[in-house]
Amino acid sequence: MTASGRLGLLMGLYFSQGLPFGFFVQGLPVLMREDGISLEAIGLSSLLAIPWAVKFLWAPLVDRYTGGRLGARRTWIVPLQLISALVLIGLAWVQPKDGLGWILAGVFIINLLAATQDIATDALAVDVLPPAERGLGNGVQVGAYRLGMIIGGGVLLMWLDVLGWRWSFWLMGGLLLLATVPVLLHREAPPKPSAQPAGWTDIVDYFRQPGAWAWALVLVLYKSFDALAGPMVKPMMVDFGYDKGEIGAIVGVAGSVAGLLGALAGGLGVRPLGRRRALLGFGVLQILAVGTYVIPALGWRDPAVFYVSVSADAFFGGMATTALFTLMMDQCRPHRAAVDYTTQACVVVITTLGAATLSGVSAACLGYLGHFALTTLLSLLGLLGVARLTRTMEAS
Repeated sequence: MTASGRLGLLMGLYFSQGLPFGFFVQGLPVLMREDGISLEAIGLSSLLAIPWAVKFLWAPLVDRYTGGRLGARRTWIVPLQLISALVLIGLAWVQPKDGLGWILAGVFIINLLAATQDIATDALAVDVLPPAERGLGNGVQVGAYRLGMIIGGGVLLMWLDVLGWRWSFWLMGGLLLLATVPVLLHREAPPKPSAQPAGWTDIVDYFRQPGAWAWALVLVLYKSFDALAGPMVKPMMVDFGYDKGEIGAIVGVAGSVAGLLGALAGGLGVRPLGRRRALLGFGVLQILAVGTYVIPALGWRDPAVFYVSVSADAFFGGMATTALFTLMMDQCRPHRAAVDYTTQACVVVITTLGAATLSGVSAACLGYLGHFALTTLLSLLGLLGVARLTRTMEAS
């Protein structure tokens, strides 16, 4: 497969993950806040993404059961993507005002399906990307995910009142089916022989490697405090009088486009800068962007301020995420890509999910100004810890 073919394949798969997740992360909190739901409850709704945090529990099954005519990874990817599309289409008949519980249950089911599919998708990415292409490949990965979020969390939110709930979900389901075409056309290479089938002991073995616990702490520190800030941006905009169309334009479109461009910029920058330098440099830029949320929290509520803050956060966050994902691929052992990458991803998700869950409590107790000032300070302290840990790992 050519380099463009590999990148195109990954683009379709990660777009499929960003599409529904964008709506649930960016659109649903707006709808909940408009219905008068508390900040604490909106923050707690982040727990619906818990399958992403515990998917390491069934990652060995994805590495072990790789038979079938579709191929090792497509055996999992294709059916799960088709089922996700059907669930989205089914949610079209549930209205948010009367069936919020059903919608939240649907969000959980789609997260469970997408998290399982992501295990196989990440393993496929590690399989097909040579080390020299991993920076750009992760840039495309994060960029495609952001593109899905642009449509799911931006365009659909902006046009929700025009399209209606039902057509919006039909459209998401149809786009998910369309995005399945590249993986259907892909022909996988036969799986490489392994001396022993994957099992749950592989998770333990991963952490027995030299430097594994130090790297896990890097993952904890690098993205968790940014996750503490993000969930409260949209409720703050609702409280400041912004409607769905304005929030969709700023967060869903401008922010996601900036995130897409940032991911591509990060992918291009990782190789010439070097892994560690990119990780730390992009992290500094992300902290500065998170700090700009203090400006609207001080009372400057002009839309231009939100456009700048949201776009900067998304752009530099995309760069930082690309650098982190590239280093995560480098940590994977041969023949255990699904287990190793998923284990690392779950460390990230567990910490960011915990931070997102606490975000509503922090904002309710401290106010928006205190909340965003605290997250900026904690992010800076976290990055200092990352710098020290990575220096120690390189020296050992």
